[in-house]
Amino acid sequence: MNFEHEPVLLNEAINGLNIKEDGIYVDGTIGGAGHSLEIVKKIKTGKLIGIDQDINAINKSKEVLKNELDKVILVQDNYGNIKKILNNLNMEKVDGILLDIGVSSHQLDEGIRGFSYHKDAPLDMRMDLEQDFSAWDVVNKYSKEELEKIIWDYGEERWAKRIAEFIVRERKKANIDTTLQLVDVIKKAIPKKFRMDSHPAQKTFQAIRIEVNDELNVLENTIPKMVNLLNKDGRICIITFHSLEDRIVKNSFNELAKDCICPKDFPICICDKKKEIEIITRKPIVPKELEIDENPRARSAKLRIGMKV
Repeated sequence: MNFEHEPVLLNEAINGLNIKEDGIYVDGTIGGAGHSLEIVKKIKTGKLIGIDQDINAINKSKEVLKNELDKVILVQDNYGNIKKILNNLNMEKVDGILLDIGVSSHQLDEGIRGFSYHKDAPLDMRMDLEQDFSAWDVVNKYSKEELEKIIWDYGEERWAKRIAEFIVRERKKANIDTTLQLVDVIKKAIPKKFRMDSHPAQKTFQAIRIEVNDELNVLENTIPKMVNLLNKDGRICIITFHSLEDRIVKNSFNELAKDCICPKDFPICICDKKKEIEIITRKPIVPKELEIDENPRARSAKLRIGMKV
């Protein structure tokens, strides 16, 4: 299992958190603990809470952070449950929260997990291995209309309708059980001349992964909760890898940065809406060319930062 990829936008994220030596920080998607290692180096009497729903990530983090474990609390859970996690630790507020959204390098590299369209594996894609529902269920049980909808909505794939039709046709002969079987079906569905830009299965795999792990709903529902858990001047830093996630972060931050949303002609405010964050990044921070050369996974990364007011 390879966790050795450099964490994406490392310095930018760490600077964005504005770390205090006695602060409490949450890495909600600890992955290979690359960001977390830099956070714990900067805290002295503070604490880092590392969360991941993938048990392999938790085990790897123990290894990476072994010299700093007195400052670390590791929790196997989904970051969407952050309020419950902090309650269980008798913590009310924190000074910073980092999220690095999407599939991690180690999940892609560990072929058996079914995230990669380059390696043959069972159709799985679960980030939480205790969950029953997997990519196999989506591919073999969803109706043609449901498949088309998720491939279009979550993959932004222009060939969604044809791909859905080809999947349904193929699975009538026999179940589609592996990643490379699915890749073959997708390749048949997309005409050859339209397969130039990227791997033909990339968008469909992304869509199925998002559906299996309910990623966009968890992100959208959790951002306001996270902001609520920040101390004054606390920071929230979110790294995304595609436009759907980035749009959710941007819109959520814009909503949280608004004061009164009453119509202009109301004489007094009756909405009680109060500004909750200052947006630090008017435009998202993106990786420099050098980082992209060294780590191609960083190519589409965007970092947005908000500060609790």
